[in-house]
Amino acid sequence: MRIWSKATLKSLLVPGGILLLCVVVLVYSGWLTLALPSLSFLYYCALVGGMLLAWRFHSSRIFFALVVLFLAQEAIAAFGGGHVSPGTAGWTAVRAGAVLVPLDFVLIALMHERGFTVSSVAPVGLFLFVQSVIVAVLCRAAEDLPQAAVRAHHIATGVSLPGYALVVFAAAGVFLVARFLITRKPVDSALLWSLSAFFLCLRFTGVVRLSTVYSATAACILAASIIENSYLLAYHDELTTLPSRRAFNDALLRLQYPYSIAVVDIDHFKRFNDTYGHDTGDQVLRLVAAGLSRVTGGGHAYRCGGEEFNILFPGKTTSEVVDHLEQLRAAIESSEFHLRGGDRRQAPRGPDRRNEKVRGRARKGRAIRELAHEKSPAALSVTVSIGVANSEEEGADPDLVLQAADKALYRAKENGRNRVEVSLSPRRKTRVKAAGIA
Repeated sequence: MRIWSKATLKSLLVPGGILLLCVVVLVYSGWLTLALPSLSFLYYCALVGGMLLAWRFHSSRIFFALVVLFLAQEAIAAFGGGHVSPGTAGWTAVRAGAVLVPLDFVLIALMHERGFTVSSVAPVGLFLFVQSVIVAVLCRAAEDLPQAAVRAHHIATGVSLPGYALVVFAAAGVFLVARFLITRKPVDSALLWSLSAFFLCLRFTGVVRLSTVYSATAACILAASIIENSYLLAYHDELTTLPSRRAFNDALLRLQYPYSIAVVDIDHFKRFNDTYGHDTGDQVLRLVAAGLSRVTGGGHAYRCGGEEFNILFPGKTTSEVVDHLEQLRAAIESSEFHLRGGDRRQAPRGPDRRNEKVRGRARKGRAIRELAHEKSPAALSVTVSIGVANSEEEGADPDLVLQAADKALYRAKENGRNRVEVSLSPRRKTRVKAAGIA
């Protein structure tokens, strides 16, 4: 799977990156004219709304990220009061937030989603409470220091964060980008862009209005990630990451003549589940889905249930997509699926102290088991059968085209599997030569 692609870049930037970019443009263009009370109201709406959404959708990671932002912002407001010059308690709060918030976001990214059970919430809550106490003690200690060397920062230049804080922010950003490339989850993308917005919040801490704008943006990004994640769950299959049946049905409504629909089914998939277990079956599904996601000819693959997948070819006739489907079938057949190993329960465990009669019985039983169940090969070959049909005329019902593709799929299975079959029409009967039998 390619690390960078158009889809990856889109999922990284939407919605967090786009939202932050829009806010930056509004700030620097002067179009953002809301007064500070209105901005503060928006900040608390985004914060509380995000927490409610996180609670409703059992997203404890987003909830804790919002709590971290809230605690950091409140510490700066309580001890700074708009004055964050070096040597003040507010400056201490800013430095603490510049180190703790990126580290907390990294820890949140590494957390497993466990909902809001007491056993999962209590340790994190205690950890954040201890952090807050430590920051409060440090800020109180800074208040007692002599303030002779305090320097006022110009309001337009903002606050210059210390070098170690910039290093922590950069390291956390690199980690979150790498984490997103591995997981492709909206939560990891949201943590990255929310942390970027919080960095701008700290950078302009001396300008309360700008600081509030970026604080509200950080909270909005986290809240929006919950909606984005819900959309992905509704329109994408969680196991294979392909678009789901709902996305397929929506795509059917937007089809325009001409178009082709292919139905793909994994050969003998039930045998994989019965012989090697459902975990192996899931790996087979992911393997096939990875191949389908790379289909050429302008096709878009969908998982529509079980081991059945559909491919839409907008603007393509059957003759234009058959070669691409044949290449897809051959690519899946040539890919090797490796098992982790045999059943450990049948491995020898040392000297056998049983008598000869028991040994003989054991050898016979083992021979029977080996005849009944073949040994798991080091690599298995996965094949698919494909049926394809196209719209015969403008205004054709997509459901009828899909039924024709289903019939072609059944014919491919009856003719030996591991082949592509084209739907028969009164004007022309076509069949693609099979490359082999599964």
